[in-house]
Amino acid sequence: MENGDDTPPKSLEDLDARLRKARSERSASSRGPLNPGKSLTGFGQAFRIGTEMIAGIGIGVGIGVWLDGWLGTGPWLLILFFFLGSAAGMLNVYRAAAGIGLAPGYGPGVKKNNDKADADD
Repeated sequence: MENGDDTPPKSLEDLDARLRKARSERSASSRGPLNPGKSLTGFGQAFRIGTEMIAGIGIGVGIGVWLDGWLGTGPWLLILFFFLGSAAGMLNVYRAAAGIGLAPGYGPGVKKNNDKADADD
């Protein structure tokens, strides 16, 4: 343990307090994609936003070129999927900038207040 002795904790409350302390230290020092609570650095955020936009446009243009070649429709599907890819890229940029999509669901978790005193207002 901390002092080098192998004695068990005196009570479950002591064990619980030490577990909470260890978990808070671990969560404060952890980084990476598995911890969505940490914000990205400025360069990381800019890189992610640029990548989201380029990927949306690139995939849209790729689908448009492929469909135009397959169906022989000229540039019309390319133009259509360029705009669809641009819209998807802008939506992804908005989600990245607003922090939406970092956790399950589409938005940050909201705690519900079940107090009866607030219902009387």
